Amino acid sequence: PSGMAAPTMEERKACWGARDEFWQCLDSHGDDAAKCEKLRRAFESRCPQQWVKHFNKRRDFLKYKKKLETEGFQPPETAGKS
Repeated sequence: PSGMAAPTMEERKACWGARDEFWQCLDSHGDDAAKCEKLRRAFESRCPQQWVKHFNKRRDFLKYKKKLETEGFQPPETAGKS
């Protein structure tokens, strides 16, 4: 598929399904991506590259938000560390 063309409904469903399976795998393996390699490849092959980046950022954000809700805000020790 050409990079800029909007995915069809089928393609979107395939992408979201692959994403959900991959994320479920990560959740059940404590984010051990190695155990979910096949699902990650399926996710990346079924979704446009931009979406993959967006979803990965979104997952990190959602995990961070959940952590804040369960543990409260923890200020970083030093702001300089990256």
